[in-house]
Amino acid sequence: MTSEASRAPEATTTHTLTGVPALPPLLLRGALLSPLKRPRPDADFPRTRLVLPGLRVDLARLAAYERVCGFPTGADALPVTYPHVLAFPTAMRLMSGRDFPLPLLGLVHTSIDITRRATMPASAEYELTTYVEGLAPHRRGTEATVVTELRAGAELVWESRSTYLARHRTAEHPPEAPSTGNPEPLPTHARWRLAGDVGRRYGAASGDRNPIHLHPLTARPFGFPRTIAHGMWTVARCLAEHGTPDAAVVRADFRAPVLLPGTVAYGAGEDGRFELRDGEGRRLHLSGEVGPYPA
Repeated sequence: MTSEASRAPEATTTHTLTGVPALPPLLLRGALLSPLKRPRPDADFPRTRLVLPGLRVDLARLAAYERVCGFPTGADALPVTYPHVLAFPTAMRLMSGRDFPLPLLGLVHTSIDITRRATMPASAEYELTTYVEGLAPHRRGTEATVVTELRAGAELVWESRSTYLARHRTAEHPPEAPSTGNPEPLPTHARWRLAGDVGRRYGAASGDRNPIHLHPLTARPFGFPRTIAHGMWTVARCLAEHGTPDAAVVRADFRAPVLLPGTVAYGAGEDGRFELRDGEGRRLHLSGEVGPYPA
């Protein structure tokens, strides 16, 4: 039990936005404030729920996203991962603020859980809600959970929980679940040769222009010899290959970065599990599972 859990909960406020936040100033603010942050799991965090009503999908941007991720284009239905892109500006508004305790630069997306309750037409109007659910200790630092909800009218049609890790020295390590190591590979269904510009193409379609994805020179200060693929691109690419039910539950864990350019192997089992490994099938980059909702 963390000290965060022992504190009395603070009041939550709701802020209704009049439009989609502009990303460049948010990313700049987050970068400038990052050196000032001192992350710890018992730190305070923003209790604001950002609500964006009247949200419409930019169909040209959606098509660019579908092309780079391997989804079919032209259907009046959002890919299961696309609401994460819609929520990216509101998430950045929260995570780039002074009251968010983790530095935006170097923040690592470690997992995502998605529940899609029904098909989501690309032509529909939605209401988006984003908020920080809490902080938790991690053996490598502090992890934040960010929740996104998408509604059509009053109906909740899609929701996700993403965890983001800020790495830092820790005095104590929380208990860890038993390690599964590097599990036996799933049957390989495809091998993909990834070009060096995948990060830039996905960044242009999604708005996520983190420097680790854009150029080797901007990735090296963060410890990467080359650019790396976005974690959300890897899960979207796998789900485009795997397919998902109209009502689906998805879980994905980002295990190791995918260096660009490079070759990866997509594997899948009959039980809904999927994964992404290196070209030789040894290093596990992504593991996940997809099934029907309700389970």
